[in-house]
Amino acid sequence: MGILEVKNVGKRFGGLQALGDVNLSVAENTVHAIIGPNGAGKSTLLNVLVGKLIPDTGSVMFDGKSVLGRKPYEICQMGISRVFQTPEIFGDLSVMENMLIPCFAKRDGAFTANGFMNLFKDREMVERAESVLEDMNMIDKRHMHAASMSRGDKRRLEIGMCLSQEPRLLLLDEPTAGMARADTNNTIDLLKQIKEDRDITIAIIEHDMHVVFSLAERITVLAQGTPLVEDTPDKIKGHPKVREAYLGETQDAA
Repeated sequence: MGILEVKNVGKRFGGLQALGDVNLSVAENTVHAIIGPNGAGKSTLLNVLVGKLIPDTGSVMFDGKSVLGRKPYEICQMGISRVFQTPEIFGDLSVMENMLIPCFAKRDGAFTANGFMNLFKDREMVERAESVLEDMNMIDKRHMHAASMSRGDKRRLEIGMCLSQEPRLLLLDEPTAGMARADTNNTIDLLKQIKEDRDITIAIIEHDMHVVFSLAERITVLAQGTPLVEDTPDKIKGHPKVREAYLGETQDAA
């Protein structure tokens, strides 16, 4: 049994079936990619995993406990963190202030306005934030205004903010979207280093196949809201059903 188990999950929006009988098992301490053409249901599935959507049918279990019906911050406290498609950082705050907020939230379960006034007074939290910034190679940017950074550095900061909450499962929603190739490769290297250094499972939704095949140990392909095939990267590359879903090729044509 995987650390994340999705069983028979279905979700409709009116007459549109976004997810239909989705089954997914993500093994602990692996990198598992979820790919598929536009409209395949990837984002809907991710929103179910983090509590933004409640499925019509099925179950979602993390480490043997259901995530359904829990609020997003409760799911985060369980050990699941999410990196959004567009970096979700506080642009008007410094890099260090951004990092301190999730550190406090992890310890206290929630972060209040009163807590913001005491960000730099808790030495333990400051040291934790500094440690993660060191891991992200961003300690020299701790005083920078977050909004002034490059897309790649904003993503690096957001990943660091997630890691400061000590997740067991990191969900990545197209982490290299909008990046130049150099920033994309730097992000790939960062995620490889995170996987090597930490006891963590990574599930990634990504359109860029260079990213997917650089990182994933297992790949699930969604098409029209249902899993089409799941296999290793080498077997996925030339799979006729995958080529048909992405390129419109039939097995006879291939």
